[in-house]
Amino acid sequence: MMVFYKARLALLSVPKTGTTALQAALRPHADMVITDPPELKHAPVYRYNRWIRPMFDKVCGTELEVAAVMREPVDWLGSWYRFRQRPHLDGKPASTKDITFDDFVRDYCRGNRPPYANVGSQAKFLEAQPNGCKVDHLFRYEALSQFHSFLEDRLGLTIETEQKNVSPKMELTLSEKTEAILRRKCAEEFDLYDSIP
Repeated sequence: MMVFYKARLALLSVPKTGTTALQAALRPHADMVITDPPELKHAPVYRYNRWIRPMFDKVCGTELEVAAVMREPVDWLGSWYRFRQRPHLDGKPASTKDITFDDFVRDYCRGNRPPYANVGSQAKFLEAQPNGCKVDHLFRYEALSQFHSFLEDRLGLTIETEQKNVSPKMELTLSEKTEAILRRKCAEEFDLYDSIP
């Protein structure tokens, strides 16, 4: 998570949406950068609303606008699947080494997910709060140039990022049946993504 006070902007770090590279590029310009622990680096809207927003509201009398990036749901799961293929996870419950992508997605759709498929929800991460705290500017990961243009305009600088924390490359296939299950069980993910202009 990063805060740019003069620009009145908070940037949330949705996991697997390129925010590690963005943090590296924007760190010198941010007024607040939270990189650790992961629970705060990747603080969802509800956590931002509970801890960060009140700080700026009470101390500075300022309400920040919130920006975030969302990735197409199947591609997002593919990135998590590949990320958990890394050798240092071999033999650990979070490893997807001996799991097919199709099985990974089916397990993600279960009510009680195994550790390797327990990767959260972008829709839940970005969910608006009852007090009105919400993401004001939501961008598609697949159109990062629009997001970068927004940030450059808002922050008055040029952004150059280098890839960081990249998942291993591999071909992933998802059966039509499994994709149908995912779309039914996780409809809110697709609805939110499809609502992004």
